[in-house]
Amino acid sequence: MNTEKPDLSVNVGPLMLKNPVMPASGTFGWVKEFEPFYDPACLGAVIPKTVTLKPRKGNKPQRVVETASGILNSIGLQNPGFDVFSSEYWPYIQKLDTVRIVNISGESINDIAELAEKAAALKGIHAIELNISCPNIDTEGKIFGTDPERTHRLVQEVKQRISLPVITKLTPNVTDIAKIAQAAAAGGTDSISLTNTFMGMAIDSDSEKPVIGNIRAGLSGPAIKPLSLRMVYDAVGAVDIPVIGIGGISTGRDALEFMMAGASAVQVGTANLADPCASMRIVEELEGILAGKGCPSVSDIIGAARVCREERNGD
Repeated sequence: MNTEKPDLSVNVGPLMLKNPVMPASGTFGWVKEFEPFYDPACLGAVIPKTVTLKPRKGNKPQRVVETASGILNSIGLQNPGFDVFSSEYWPYIQKLDTVRIVNISGESINDIAELAEKAAALKGIHAIELNISCPNIDTEGKIFGTDPERTHRLVQEVKQRISLPVITKLTPNVTDIAKIAQAAAAGGTDSISLTNTFMGMAIDSDSEKPVIGNIRAGLSGPAIKPLSLRMVYDAVGAVDIPVIGIGGISTGRDALEFMMAGASAVQVGTANLADPCASMRIVEELEGILAGKGCPSVSDIIGAARVCREERNGD
């Protein structure tokens, strides 16, 4: 009987991860907050909150509201800006023995490209994740991640300025996710991650007013899992670069399903807010499920559902 533990290591383009689980930016604070619960270095990678070039106060309250099987949030990328991040938060993150990724955003292509250069100079950084999936409006009044041409231009500009691997995080609030994924790939991104939150809202029937201060907000949590899983499946079929799956993942089986759809790794978001041990628990659950299947490596299950689908279509 084989008693060896399954190999959880995966490659996401040029990145080598000890396991395929990482937190989604915005749900893991500045990483150190989770240290009382477990060593964050046990995860395949760590990703702190989104950083912008200058400080952002974020959106007006109310910012968060619970929904059936999820939450709506409209934080507005509140953060202290890159200078504070690099001096106060990065020193802890850079010492963690795992892949270290910085998620960045901004209001224009030049802002984001400039920030990418600054972030790429951080000691111990392994990759940049471009957040083009939140409503970051620039002077032309368009959202980056909903426009293929602008997505291409942004990724291309960043790749021309830095040599680090780039992950482009996509929004689900588009008609055709394949076109956006292909635009990011054509711009030179090393991998893509998806999905971020789905646009939604909540209304208080007593006050007869929207609950969220910004009216619209992003829906996340288990409620979006089937939608995100389908989009990951579609994106994998549209590009030849690695895809990182996100959206409603709260168990090891959830993570397994995204990888069977073709994702090379996964990010855990809202589950971290409900259970601070969620990401580490998912690693352990994933290992247990693979052992039960007699699967020697997590890489063996990547795209497994796609193979079955193709065989069925060929019958």
